[in-house]
Amino acid sequence: MRILKIKHIKLLAVFLTFYSLETVAQQQENNISQDPKFEQLLSEKRKLNSNTDINDRYKIQIFYGENDKARKTLAEFKKEFENIDGTIIFESPTYKVWVGSFKTRIEGEKNLIAIKEKYPYALLIKPTK
Repeated sequence: MRILKIKHIKLLAVFLTFYSLETVAQQQENNISQDPKFEQLLSEKRKLNSNTDINDRYKIQIFYGENDKARKTLAEFKKEFENIDGTIIFESPTYKVWVGSFKTRIEGEKNLIAIKEKYPYALLIKPTK
């Protein structure tokens, strides 16, 4: 092999330096297309969340535990108390069954007395936002 002379090495270094200055980065363009219904749904959700009247109501918690038992408890409750609505709330790692939506504490306590006959561990709560 032939050894390059220092003159050729310097010339090669200068050439590589100027060649590396002309590198070009890639240009990226992202086009996002969004369904207009999405924005409408989002605005409706914001309106519902801003309605603090729903969040200021009292609820009765009739169950606290596993998902399967919570679903069974809610189904039994709906059969017995058809006029009171109920829902299952998940707070890691357990499920809660909340029923009713009472404006005042007195109204909640009146319903609590009737519900405690069937669910003795029921309690009146006011959920936080």
